[in-house]
Amino acid sequence: MMLNKLKPLTWSVLLGIGLLGGVAHAADAAAPAPASEAGNVTRATLKNGLRVVIVRDTLAPMVTTQITYLAGGYETPKGYPGTAHALEHMMFRDSTGMTGAQLNEMTGKMGGDNNAFTTNDATQYYFVAPSAYLDILLHIEATRMQGLLVSDKDWGLEKGAIEQEVSRDISDPGFLAFEKAEGALYAGTGYEADPLGTRPTFDKTTSGVLKQFHTHWYVPNNAIFVIVGDVDPQATLAKVQQLFDPIPQRATPARVPIELKPFKPQTIASSTPQGTGSVQFLYRMPGMQTKDYAAAQVLMDVLSNARSSLSELAAQGKVLTADAQMQPFTRGGIGVVEASFPKGGDAKQTQASLDAVVAQLLKEGVSPELVDAAKRSELAQAEFNKNSAVTLASAWSQALAWQGVDSPEAAEKLIGGVTVDDVNRVAREYLKSHQRITVVLTPSEDGKRPPDSSGFGGTESFGGDDKLDAPLPEWAEKALGTLQMPHWTLAPTDMTLANGLRLIVQPESISKTVTVVGHVDHDAGLQEPAGQEGVGRLLASLFDYGTTNLDRTAFHKALDDISATASGGSDFKLAVPSGAFDKGMQLLADNELHPALPPQAFEVQRSTLARTLAGEIESPEYKMFHALTKGMLPAGDSGLREALPTTVNALTLPNVKSYFDATYRPDLTTLVVVGDVTPEQAKATVEKYFGDWKASGPKPNVIPKPVPLHPAAYTVVNNSFASQDQVLMGQMLDLNLTNSDRYAMNLGNDVLGGNGFASRLMVDVRVKHGYAYGASSGLRFNRSRSIFFVEYGSDPGKVAPVDGLIRQNLADMQNKPVKPEELVNARQFEIRSIPLGVSSVDQIASSLVGWAYKGQPLDEPMVAAKYYLNLTAPQVQDAFKKYLQPAHIVQVVQGPAPSTH
Repeated sequence: MMLNKLKPLTWSVLLGIGLLGGVAHAADAAAPAPASEAGNVTRATLKNGLRVVIVRDTLAPMVTTQITYLAGGYETPKGYPGTAHALEHMMFRDSTGMTGAQLNEMTGKMGGDNNAFTTNDATQYYFVAPSAYLDILLHIEATRMQGLLVSDKDWGLEKGAIEQEVSRDISDPGFLAFEKAEGALYAGTGYEADPLGTRPTFDKTTSGVLKQFHTHWYVPNNAIFVIVGDVDPQATLAKVQQLFDPIPQRATPARVPIELKPFKPQTIASSTPQGTGSVQFLYRMPGMQTKDYAAAQVLMDVLSNARSSLSELAAQGKVLTADAQMQPFTRGGIGVVEASFPKGGDAKQTQASLDAVVAQLLKEGVSPELVDAAKRSELAQAEFNKNSAVTLASAWSQALAWQGVDSPEAAEKLIGGVTVDDVNRVAREYLKSHQRITVVLTPSEDGKRPPDSSGFGGTESFGGDDKLDAPLPEWAEKALGTLQMPHWTLAPTDMTLANGLRLIVQPESISKTVTVVGHVDHDAGLQEPAGQEGVGRLLASLFDYGTTNLDRTAFHKALDDISATASGGSDFKLAVPSGAFDKGMQLLADNELHPALPPQAFEVQRSTLARTLAGEIESPEYKMFHALTKGMLPAGDSGLREALPTTVNALTLPNVKSYFDATYRPDLTTLVVVGDVTPEQAKATVEKYFGDWKASGPKPNVIPKPVPLHPAAYTVVNNSFASQDQVLMGQMLDLNLTNSDRYAMNLGNDVLGGNGFASRLMVDVRVKHGYAYGASSGLRFNRSRSIFFVEYGSDPGKVAPVDGLIRQNLADMQNKPVKPEELVNARQFEIRSIPLGVSSVDQIASSLVGWAYKGQPLDEPMVAAKYYLNLTAPQVQDAFKKYLQPAHIVQVVQGPAPSTH
């Protein structure tokens, strides 16, 4: 389960103002509305007030369901700020007619994914699954809405898990600072306390408190149900009516109006284990259901535009990075203007730079050109949303549930009405220096363990021994009983141009957009000259500065003019409306083949990278992964080469240009084009702009040699900010992408720890013993080197027993065949999840480019499926016995110093 702040990028298309006031209560809920259709959208309001939106999307044979209850942190009882979050967890426990274990098993068998998030204003539960199992998804949500049990036993089991989640989040000083700022900005309102909750409030929370919250708010007339995917809208609506109509509506409690109080500006200063520090200005902002929200979002877009004075701070080297975003609430919001500085850097100077940008904005007003660019970008994003059923569903959910508007199109219309005067008025009303909270996070190795963290997690109170293989509900058993090969929807055109560039085109008509993803095959450890470690990373930072034909400002303006986004480097990308495909490709090629690499920008970015690395290499996270890598690779291996401040400061501009000339070659490049374009059109355009690109000299080797098995190692990395240990265990495998034994390892890993709550590690570590919030295992296969890993987070005192359980489970995988039902579940998960892996345009593009440059077939998942269908339990056991070497595992533990354990 997740507790999320609303991500600014997710919300970017949903700009606009909502209807003033809150959502309707049962007493004044809208009357039942007959189903209506407009294009591919079917809408209805059931007799009990449930609002339903069904959008047919045929990009892939999958469906996503999102049910949003209009109750979040704001609606929680006084003194119980984590109630909505706690109930979110309980929705994955037992209901009448469905246990939590059955829910987990059904999700895995469908090959699906499910989760939930709690915000200040609402709580959403979502599924992604093959569309053949929509009926099961509808049964699940109807069952949870009307029959959630919320027993004392289940709450006792789940409470420790939530405390583990809280323990993780309060280990982040940035989260704690934001939480304090939120409390100051919205003191005395429902937004004062973060919906995450605290241990003391969870300790006094009872199952009765949670049940009452569910009874009050989890009713059909307080919910919005969005279904997007390859479904029959009328048949889907009929099934929704059959399952949800019998659930009665109930009046919801009166919602408390927000009453904002004056506050005094203040600075919240804290240290952070991160390698860089930051200064953040946090402002109250208009809510999503107010008349000024659209203008506020355009304002934030203007500030974060690549051509803005804020972005120029980083481009000129005055700060490391700079950004602006908004954390929107229904009744308010928090605007954030921030910049980062290096470890040992001057936070006061960074703050002064931010102050100057905001002061100039308030004095001179916003650029009309940037306002127009922001509006075009937001409106274009609505078309890009069609490239993913999940993104499209989120657009509908967020427009209706959070913004209170009738549709995403209504939000777009409001954006279109924003004027320059609107943006200036909102800026001058909300971005005042005496109406903000300033947060300063300074890098340091010395931190305090978070408050109220003692004893978080690892308690036996959420352990249990519930049976996890009970028969499924009747409405799911039959549908999940027969396993068939999925329908493969991709039929790309694959060609190689005269210069060696490989071009793959997958036409899709789901939107009037084109997405281009390119990859230059490379390996920095093998290709960076001795003493020039970091030259590739430095080169990558310079593509932002335009081309030899267009300077930085002109380049980004040209992209803004066609509502496109593009980035250059060894991994490069373009997202463009199809009507501007030719121009977008011209800009992409100009940037990729002819980057400006201006001397002044080189000096800026060299300094920025060196200062960033100086702090980065001292951070606990870096030390953790460095220790893991060092333990798995032999001394002197190319994979151990690392950029350091000294190597970066020694680099020259000719070094960068030489590396570019030697590394960026068409015969090492794969380009994938997906969207509203024909193969012929794509080929002609790519040849037009990339055709003159030539390679010289022999093709370099970019695949490192396999490495011998490493000895075991154990490293402790101190993080005095943490309240729990983060643990990584890893081993290099004598396997690569050409070895079919990897499929047996994949199936076994699903059983061991790769399939969520149904996996052995999750059951053993969390469900049965209660040692940790969770534990998982994974595999990463590549052309010459592959890795097996396990990760978990727990109370420091529980690391030893968790390690014991993990090693016992590893031994069991080697010494005993997996159970027949475990193998069936793993096989069903792997095969049925195939359509979900290519269910969006971005997924299609990234999958095709990855398969191509790694030398795999372009229908690799279907090749894998044939293996999965026939693999046996003894073959899985043999693979684990052959390749897994528990006695050679490298383990790294990052957490509080031993004296605090």
